[in-house]
Amino acid sequence: MKAIILAAGVGKRLWPLTQHRPKCLIELGGRTLLARYLDALAWVGIRQAVVVVGYKQDMIRSAVAADSRGLDVQYLVNEQYQRGSISSLWLARTELDGDVLIMDADVLFDREILRRLVTSSWPTALLMDETVKQMTEECMVVVRGGRVIALTKRMPERYDFAGEGVGFLKVKRADTDALIISLKGHADRGELDMEYEDALLEFFSAVRVGHEKIGGLPWIEIDFPEDVARAEREILPKLE
Repeated sequence: MKAIILAAGVGKRLWPLTQHRPKCLIELGGRTLLARYLDALAWVGIRQAVVVVGYKQDMIRSAVAADSRGLDVQYLVNEQYQRGSISSLWLARTELDGDVLIMDADVLFDREILRRLVTSSWPTALLMDETVKQMTEECMVVVRGGRVIALTKRMPERYDFAGEGVGFLKVKRADTDALIISLKGHADRGELDMEYEDALLEFFSAVRVGHEKIGGLPWIEIDFPEDVARAEREILPKLE
């Protein structure tokens, strides 16, 4: 299995923290998010990672060169990194040639969360924190009829249950073509300013996507300065 880490964006909502470094190089507890990712990947037995870079990419390359945690790390350069995350995943379609783990690069997480996804009996699956209800702009994993039907901030009228998505998607090789097709319609129409999650409805219709619940395990998505404060106050102590 190969990890594809989407780390090209500017992280404007974290300015000025990201003014001088990419979001994935924010330090929490003296270690960057990216270093924690590489550690977790190595811990679950993944040895190959492709990092989609753009904004201040040289800093990411230097950080990995200094310590790759034993992973074989390759890069794809998204020259349109100021656009939506779909632009990065669409660029990475050439890497969807086997079982893959697609990861947003802005999550502080207990590595047990990653193990739970990688070892899931579902060959294609998302992580869901079932303890979180949508209050503002949480991106929710929505389940109906025993399968994921959406990963979205706009809840459908009918569903069985939902929980916040962690930002990691495991896809088996047999399902990667459906993922590419789902992205392609939006890319062909030039819709590259959207988040890739919003381009997956066709994928969820074509593929039986499962979910793994991780409620109770510590994690947080780092989008705003208050997320950094909460991560240091509430999440780091549970990790360390």
